Amino acid sequence: MLRSRLLQMPRQAKRALQVFADVLLLWAALWLAFVIRLGWDRLVDPFGEYLWLFIAAPAAAIPLFVRFGLYRAVLRYFGSGALVTIFNAISLSALLLAVIIYLMRPDELMPRSVIFIYWALSLLFVGGLRLLMRQYFSGELFPVRGVRRPLPLTRVAIYGAGSAGNQLLATLRLGKSMQPVAFIDDDENIAGRVIGGLKVYKSSHIEQMIAATGAEEVLLAIPSTSRSRRREILAALEAYPVHVRTLPGFMDLASGRVSVSDLQEVDIIDLLGRDAVPPRAELFERCIRDQVVMVTGAGGSIGSELCRQILTSGPLTLVLFEHSEYNLYSIQSELEGWIRRDGLAVRLVGILGSIRDADRLLEVMRTWQVQTVYHAAAYKHVPIVEHNIAEGVLNNVRGTLQTALAAVCAGVANFVLISTDKAVRPTNVMGSTKRLAEMVLQALSREPQLCPTSGEASVTNRTRFTMVRFGNVLGSSGSVIPLFREQIRRGGPVTVTHPNITRYFMTIPEAAQLVIQAGAMGQGGDVFVLDMGEPVKIAELAEKMIHLSGLSVRSEANPNGDIAIEFSGLRPGEKLYEELLIGDNVSPTEHPMIMRADEEFLSWEQLGAVLGELFEAVEREDFIAVRQLLQRVVSGYVPEGEIVDWYHQKRRETRI
Repeated sequence: MLRSRLLQMPRQAKRALQVFADVLLLWAALWLAFVIRLGWDRLVDPFGEYLWLFIAAPAAAIPLFVRFGLYRAVLRYFGSGALVTIFNAISLSALLLAVIIYLMRPDELMPRSVIFIYWALSLLFVGGLRLLMRQYFSGELFPVRGVRRPLPLTRVAIYGAGSAGNQLLATLRLGKSMQPVAFIDDDENIAGRVIGGLKVYKSSHIEQMIAATGAEEVLLAIPSTSRSRRREILAALEAYPVHVRTLPGFMDLASGRVSVSDLQEVDIIDLLGRDAVPPRAELFERCIRDQVVMVTGAGGSIGSELCRQILTSGPLTLVLFEHSEYNLYSIQSELEGWIRRDGLAVRLVGILGSIRDADRLLEVMRTWQVQTVYHAAAYKHVPIVEHNIAEGVLNNVRGTLQTALAAVCAGVANFVLISTDKAVRPTNVMGSTKRLAEMVLQALSREPQLCPTSGEASVTNRTRFTMVRFGNVLGSSGSVIPLFREQIRRGGPVTVTHPNITRYFMTIPEAAQLVIQAGAMGQGGDVFVLDMGEPVKIAELAEKMIHLSGLSVRSEANPNGDIAIEFSGLRPGEKLYEELLIGDNVSPTEHPMIMRADEEFLSWEQLGAVLGELFEAVEREDFIAVRQLLQRVVSGYVPEGEIVDWYHQKRRETRI
């Protein structure tokens, strides 16, 4: 067929055809300009006395068309920017033709209005032909007969009639995978109008829009809207049987990392409605700029984001300390690409090692003369640590102790521990070991002289220790959100441990930014707590995710629903709710999202004795003694249930 043959023509042949068509159109525009001005009684002979003019018109226009790139444009993707280019090219060519007439035939009688009419007709013919061909090649003009789609297109409404919404509309029409049927917008001034062939509905008339258009899906094209407003919009859409998806954020669009065609599921942070506070530059750079910075656990969810944030603040050297080869490779490759792309003057050092290896830690810190350490390496998954008590204690407590002592010996100026809300009145081993890690740093911060090992002389403690405590981060390893999405995709059920379980949530980038800023404010031994907002009920979160997928919750009240929510029971060591403070002694800081907690601690002499007993109990696999020691030293640690460590259970079964 003609459309296919035209599309398969060589590029040079396509350009020659466009040039030929433009010459014919320019001749037609010039001849009709005379007809409109002089009438049919005084027809101009293009091959007579005005032949020079009909040669001059394309001779003046075609080189300008080439220069302006009209023949480089792909007609299938012809847009408004190309129309501006055509306007400029034709306007300049008409002006040039007027100059040619004046220079070549100054005495010849010719109505000056002919040039203006020629200009208007050229715009109409040349621009109109390209618009017509765009519609033809896109299939919207003269649809292909005999070709039937296997399924009807999904009818979608676009929330947001601004520039992002209109770009999305153009992308959808080119893609032919969805059928846009309406716009929804908060602007009352455009409600009821038609944009791009679609009617604009008020945000309060969503039900009317669904009834009128049959929309099955709503695409959010509001990348610059605040999270609190997005939360309000999602809450309104939740009441309707439509699947909701969204465009990426404004900064991702602006940077070119994604495009308007990169639709994604609604970001869970939009449901929380939490607006991040922009970081303060002086705090953000205080412990990083022109310094050697080391991140332990650099390939983890928090550690990798810390590395990304640190890289933007101009360190001299960034040391990535990671025990997983794959995680180290992933974050190092990502950051190296970033450094090359942006031309950053940062030295990147990837070190394989474990925080359980004291000599390796000290060697790395001394060799690279590290000035700031962000200690993110830890075991954080509550049920896994509950089943592997020895590893939890050795990694979270001894690993932190050895990293801190290595920092003191190497003369590191700043040491920041990434802690957790599970350290507050813990019911599990993971939380109690993280609280004990905090207590280690609190005790060390009060010691002016430290003797790291019995074989070494004591050293002056010049390290400023800081701890930053926060709740769950969205997208981290073990996060419930990806699990819910996968369960919804499979058709359910969605599993929640308990109907009343609540959690605090924060995005990984926001948490990393606040950790860096809090670390810069510490005086020594400070425990900082991040403002996590309001706790979220996990069961309600699961319901919202189901509704925004265009599905309904199956329950006793709605037995015909799509997806059921099942409650599996609390896992070993899991709490119904988390806390951020052990006591009530909290004071504000210079940052509105960071608080300083004043909490009890033991002296290094007292704590050192307890740690010795604890590590000995771990070595002999006496987990009853481990639990008793943790209860004795960690305020509020009340374990629930029996010890479920795998080794402990196996030995007990063997004895029975």
